[in-house]
Amino acid sequence: MKKTIFTLAITMLMAGTMLSSCQSQADRVKDAQDKVQAAQNKVDEAKVNLDQVVKDSIQQFRKASEEQINANEKNIAEFKVKIAKEKKENRARYEKKLAELEQQNSDMRKRLDEFKENGKENWISFRTKFNHDMEKMGNAFHDFWVRNK
Repeated sequence: MKKTIFTLAITMLMAGTMLSSCQSQADRVKDAQDKVQAAQNKVDEAKVNLDQVVKDSIQQFRKASEEQINANEKNIAEFKVKIAKEKKENRARYEKKLAELEQQNSDMRKRLDEFKENGKENWISFRTKFNHDMEKMGNAFHDFWVRNK
């Protein structure tokens, strides 16, 4: 008798546990939909944050590039003063190099002004090429007075 009551009690306990822990199909679907919606909200928020970071990065880049272009214009003005003091035979060569640098600087300003903020990939490509060209131009300014024989 004790064995029967014990078995019956264990069976009832197991059945009660199974029934109370099981969710209905509708509850599971609702929970899954809630989780999907929460994940989608996080993705949307991350996209907005990424777009804002890219815009901020572009603004900072534009500002730094404008400062560098302005510094180049200042260097060009200083070089013009120095060229005026050079000997006549060197002056023509320096004026030609300076005209090329002026044109490059003007082209860089135009490229920067014409850049449209349309996508992260375009921005990365533009920034990489622009930085490379700015570095090349910076080296040209640095090597301006070096004579290649």
